[in-house]
Amino acid sequence: MIISADERAEILIDSLGYIKKFHNKIVVIKYGGNAMLNDKLKASVIKDIVLLKYIGMNPVIVHGGGPEITQMMALKGIETKFVNGLRVTTPETMKVAEMVLTGSISPDIASLFNANGVPSVSMSGKDGKTILAKQRDPELGLVGEVTHINTDYILNLIEDGYLPVVSPIAYGEDGMSLNINSDEVAKHLATALSADKLMLITDVDGVLNDPKDPTTLISRLTLSQIKEAISDGIISGGMIPKLDCCTGAIEGGVHRCHIINGTIPHSIIIELFTKDGIGTMVTNEEDIHENGDR
Repeated sequence: MIISADERAEILIDSLGYIKKFHNKIVVIKYGGNAMLNDKLKASVIKDIVLLKYIGMNPVIVHGGGPEITQMMALKGIETKFVNGLRVTTPETMKVAEMVLTGSISPDIASLFNANGVPSVSMSGKDGKTILAKQRDPELGLVGEVTHINTDYILNLIEDGYLPVVSPIAYGEDGMSLNINSDEVAKHLATALSADKLMLITDVDGVLNDPKDPTTLISRLTLSQIKEAISDGIISGGMIPKLDCCTGAIEGGVHRCHIINGTIPHSIIIELFTKDGIGTMVTNEEDIHENGDR
């Protein structure tokens, strides 16, 4: 489809209200799924986030890396074991996780932003004791749960014009490294930073009334509607932890949470700068009646 010059101008004018609304706001983006593994999709996500930075928003990236960790462990002959969806993290596994997350993925993402003209710093939750955590369960080994977020280091980076890229490794007792679920890290960071938005980049379109029918996307959900949909069995499986993450963020003061499909090019821009968006937006009860915007 060819867009005329007039149509392009109209799109830009329509975006102005959103740009003014989001100026200087913090948006925490959990970056994961196939959008991290496919180079074309990765380029699309990076360009979207670069645009957010250039129009005056303050993105903070939290990334995953489970498949890459599993692949590296296989190369090293280390067995991968999960309990209730969480990776059992032995000291040997922890070394691999830090090497992959903090030593490879995080700086690679930061380099892409730097190459696109946006100063970026890769960091782990241990830097500046930003993410403090305690051991979740001895059975899981060095898997942690967040106990506190120190925002000074990240806020200083933002104030100095940098885009933080955070790997989900936390500072545990006596400085030991703890492996944290990246969704949990994103939720806690968004809450502590008083973010306007939390965005979860996934491999699905959002919440569907019928998981087999992509045309049944639910564009907006309140917290009470989430509870009802889970109770009715509409929401199940891997979507429940995503919505638990959103619920925790909204209850913690984050304005809105968005679940979008990172395999759709420029899904971040479409979700933020169009009235209907492209994924599922989660809000509190009052906000859903505020207006029709994302």
